[in-house]
Amino acid sequence: MSRPIVGIIGNSHLINDSYPTHAGGTMNSEAVSAVSGCVPLIVPADPRFVRVEELLECCDGFVLTGGRPNVHPAEYGHEETPAHGDFDRARDAITLPLVRACVERGQPFLGICRGFQEVNVAMGGTLYPEIRDLPGRMNHRMPPDGTLEEKFALRHKVTFTEGGVFHRLMGAQEVMTNTLHGQGIDQPGRRIVIEGHAPDGTPEAIYVQGASGFSLAVQWHPEWDAANDPVSRPLFTAFGDAVRAWADLRQARLRRSA
Repeated sequence: MSRPIVGIIGNSHLINDSYPTHAGGTMNSEAVSAVSGCVPLIVPADPRFVRVEELLECCDGFVLTGGRPNVHPAEYGHEETPAHGDFDRARDAITLPLVRACVERGQPFLGICRGFQEVNVAMGGTLYPEIRDLPGRMNHRMPPDGTLEEKFALRHKVTFTEGGVFHRLMGAQEVMTNTLHGQGIDQPGRRIVIEGHAPDGTPEAIYVQGASGFSLAVQWHPEWDAANDPVSRPLFTAFGDAVRAWADLRQARLRRSA
């Protein structure tokens, strides 16, 4: 039996500062394949090449990946400033309507880092351009130096709402995570439920209230060592289960209509 397909949102990237690509980190594909049990498929997130309607039909679920460019502040009604950093308007044009469509259809998605922020913006929320500039907040950015293992090392606790979705999924109310982001949620969007916070109050785990499908998103990077990490593994396992359920439902509908 064929595995369901997960679209992994690709990021625009220049190889050797000149050759344009759409790329996705290997650890995303590894987590989707080895832990979720699905086929990873890199999506060129650019409306010149794909339409949201096409993606919804060819993929069973989606991973909204992290990425260096940020969601453009115009998407949530703010003015652009130097603190907002680099942007990828083509990705914005795909992922924001994709999130809303998935919520409406009940199609599963997992948001990671920038993807976490995209889910909030897609539902009408806003972002802080730089978390570390806020009073009392820690620096959540990726360490500038060190090995990949050191950059993705566990750095702070996340505390979940007692009895909530994440608490039940993880089997623990407090977990340790990595942290590699500059921006974060300011105002939560409509139906966005914040269920996890860092010790400094930064939102770290959300879902969309009333969504009939898997709609979880986290501010950290669970794709790192997903097969072994006690926080990452249940997240990607539950996502894979949701994607298979969606794929089974799709096949059942096709059989009935045949």
